[in-house]
Amino acid sequence: MKKFLFLILITISTIASAQNAGKAKTLLDEVYNKVKSYDNIAVDFKYTLNNAEADINQETRGDVTLKGEKYVANFFGAKQLYDGAKVYTVVPENEEVTIEDKSDDPNAFSPSELLTFYKQGQTYSWDIEQNVQGRKIQFIKLTPIDTNSEIESQLLGIDVETKHIQKLIMTGKNGTKTTITVNSFKTNLPLSETLFTFDEGKYEADGYYIIKN
Repeated sequence: MKKFLFLILITISTIASAQNAGKAKTLLDEVYNKVKSYDNIAVDFKYTLNNAEADINQETRGDVTLKGEKYVANFFGAKQLYDGAKVYTVVPENEEVTIEDKSDDPNAFSPSELLTFYKQGQTYSWDIEQNVQGRKIQFIKLTPIDTNSEIESQLLGIDVETKHIQKLIMTGKNGTKTTITVNSFKTNLPLSETLFTFDEGKYEADGYYIIKN
């Protein structure tokens, strides 16, 4: 009898887990379809990194503008631009520009994947719901399928009404917690035709050292 009840409980738990995973995937699909429906997206965000054991606590702001695979991002005092062919990283402090091909490493993160990274290599589960300044934020827990990943888990906070990502909390296996909080999310802006064009001559004229990898 006890064994029978145990099997029932296991079955109920399995069904509930599958239902939660299904709900999570449905919401993530809605977010993905919403993101892909925009001609372009501009995001301003806050980035924090914390590791109490290593006594690390960093905070900065950044922004990224996306149009298809192309992007221009400003982060940690550097600017990075991808024009669809090359990645250009500009570091004003060093008066240096690095030009290289986009990485084909499947584990490499690109700003163009900032709002769609969750589509592959993750398992999903329904997590907590929070009220943030009157907005209902539903969190989805993402766990890497790759057991060798340096990431233990990620919590993706989604605005239930707009289907926009509001927060990402990434926990590493080394105890590091990285949080990205979206401050503003703008879409379909009138962008300059040259926004994703790199002017090498301008930087050369300004005395920048150009490194081509």
